Amino acid sequence: MPRRRGRGRGHDAGFSAEINVTSLVDVVLTLLVIFIITAPMMQGGVEVNLPRAQTQSVASPEGVVVSIDRSGGIFVGQAAVRWDEFTTQFPAIVKERGAENVYLRADETVPYGRVLQVLGAMKGAHVATVGLIAEPEQSGGGRP
Repeated sequence: MPRRRGRGRGHDAGFSAEINVTSLVDVVLTLLVIFIITAPMMQGGVEVNLPRAQTQSVASPEGVVVSIDRSGGIFVGQAAVRWDEFTTQFPAIVKERGAENVYLRADETVPYGRVLQVLGAMKGAHVATVGLIAEPEQSGGGRP
């Protein structure tokens, strides 16, 4: 009698226990490329045209960053804040985050009075230091 082929005991079906990871590698590389492209866009924050000055660079400002945009709007981090809210909420934000240092970024076209107004409110929050952020001056001249 001929022997039947099939799945019997002791029969090796010829299956392989290897895992095909080619599609997984494709997905991971695609996500890596997307991350590389979008990461610089996410660091931008509030768009501010900073004035140029002879400054020492800060690697990454640790603490609370306050920005004043071209129209005079105030931002804590990336969140827009009205002036009356800023004067009352800023000390609480600094205390909540435990920030010892705060930084001010202001567009170069913002009136000096507005910058001083925000700077005064920041100093009123009793922080250790308030730093002003500027673009490094280009060597070889430039604006006066």
